[in-house]
Amino acid sequence: MAYVKPEEIVENMLLAGAKKAGLPVRHLLMRGFLAGAFLGYATTLAIMAATQTGWGMAGALVFPVGFVMIILLGLELATGNFALIPIAVKDRRTQFSRLIVNWTWVLIGNLIGSVVYAFLYVIVATKMGFIDPATLPAVQRIITIAEAKTLDYARLGLDGTIAAFTSALLCNWMVTLGAVMAFTSTTTTGKIAAMWLPIMTFFGLGYEHAIVNMFVIPAGMMLGANITLADWWLWNGLPVIAGNMLGGMLFTGFILYWSYGKANNQP
Repeated sequence: MAYVKPEEIVENMLLAGAKKAGLPVRHLLMRGFLAGAFLGYATTLAIMAATQTGWGMAGALVFPVGFVMIILLGLELATGNFALIPIAVKDRRTQFSRLIVNWTWVLIGNLIGSVVYAFLYVIVATKMGFIDPATLPAVQRIITIAEAKTLDYARLGLDGTIAAFTSALLCNWMVTLGAVMAFTSTTTTGKIAAMWLPIMTFFGLGYEHAIVNMFVIPAGMMLGANITLADWWLWNGLPVIAGNMLGGMLFTGFILYWSYGKANNQP
């Protein structure tokens, strides 16, 4: 049978969380770098699709290609690890100190990969600065999105921070579900189809994903968006990471663990 039952899925989540927690720092950085860059690729593809078709959902339909590459290659994405490693700690498969090491270095790797791809993308899109970004619809869209993800929240003050945090919580509920859905099938085709659904959902709804934003906001800044580093991290970076963390850990990781984990179903 290609389908995997929920009890087996949770066991696989625990095994994956423990394995990820045990990886050396150099692997976390390299795999995190690739994951950040691949999400940057997927984001530019999605923005291009939406711009060319004039249909926003076209972007959501193609964006999951980046996530599929990350999962099938076993790369490290911090937002997915927010769900998998905490339950491994709770089930005594790994230590809390290893969780901190993983989250820290994977986030750094994701950030470096995202910013490096953003830099390379800007070089190509503007032909080394010889083309005005205002003349390129897809590039202008990146600037608009970057400013919306920072300055729009800043105008609302505390309410903007709460909105960004909540959007991030809802986002990673779906993103981590995508990582878990990969465990529902033993075939590559089944894994891809299962992952595609929640990832398309979060992107189509426009929720806040910290790693996607690690590409979009720096790229917008390089292209001339009126954003400072403080704007990025105060109004988006920190509240979005916090929301992604809580959403993935609670709504996907622990709820499934409490529902189907062997330790919680003893007679």
